[in-house]
Amino acid sequence: MNRLSIKDVEKYVENNIQSFHTKRLEGLEIDDIKKLLKRKNPYLFKVKNIDNANDVVRGILDAHISSSEETKFGDWLEGLAIYICGKVYGGQKSSSEGIDLEFSKDGVRYLVNIKSGPNWANSSQINKMVESFKAAKKTLSTSGAKVNVEFINGCCYGKSGNSLLKGYYYKYCGQKFWEFISGDRDLYTKLIEPLGKKAKERNEEFMDKYNALLNKLTRQFIDEFCDEQGKIDWNKIVKLNSADGRGITYNKDSV
Repeated sequence: MNRLSIKDVEKYVENNIQSFHTKRLEGLEIDDIKKLLKRKNPYLFKVKNIDNANDVVRGILDAHISSSEETKFGDWLEGLAIYICGKVYGGQKSSSEGIDLEFSKDGVRYLVNIKSGPNWANSSQINKMVESFKAAKKTLSTSGAKVNVEFINGCCYGKSGNSLLKGYYYKYCGQKFWEFISGDRDLYTKLIEPLGKKAKERNEEFMDKYNALLNKLTRQFIDEFCDEQGKIDWNKIVKLNSADGRGITYNKDSV
């Protein structure tokens, strides 16, 4: 085990965080409001009594961005975790399908599946992860080496207990996860400062592009889905989102 230098972590973040911000900006490369409307639940906006075109577009755009950012930043944090574990325990990206990180400590070989937060999966996704653990263990056992293997679902934020889940893997979240891969009990708080460096400048660039896109999509929305009086035509939106394509028409007063 090597002692983790926070300076190394700061340097890694400085050299690699731009990739996340670049992908974040790429998430704003949307040219048609219809693409967003087809992905979101139109009934939700109506039941919330949102009848302002700008508010509708902002809500749809923000939901799209939030979902995209969570995935992109989760992938970035996975890379950070592998780097940190590599520095301390010689951990590396696993070649086994469904396993993100492999490393050994105290005579145990750990196979780790890394997720952003604790509430990431339904039962079928969890079962798939367990099957990946089982397949990886089988591969290790056929190598001829006798290895004590443990499986971990590591989550970069949140809380969890230490209990063995499904009789097969442990779930470590937040502080417990970062300490597990680094040996540093306080690493989870030490990460905040380097991640926030130059965040203001990067966010200003993002907001400039976001506001321009919001204006563009709002103009499209008004042209496509508002009548001459400026009232939103919810029937047209629902049909775009959910019509089965058979050309069925509906009485406007019946919806």
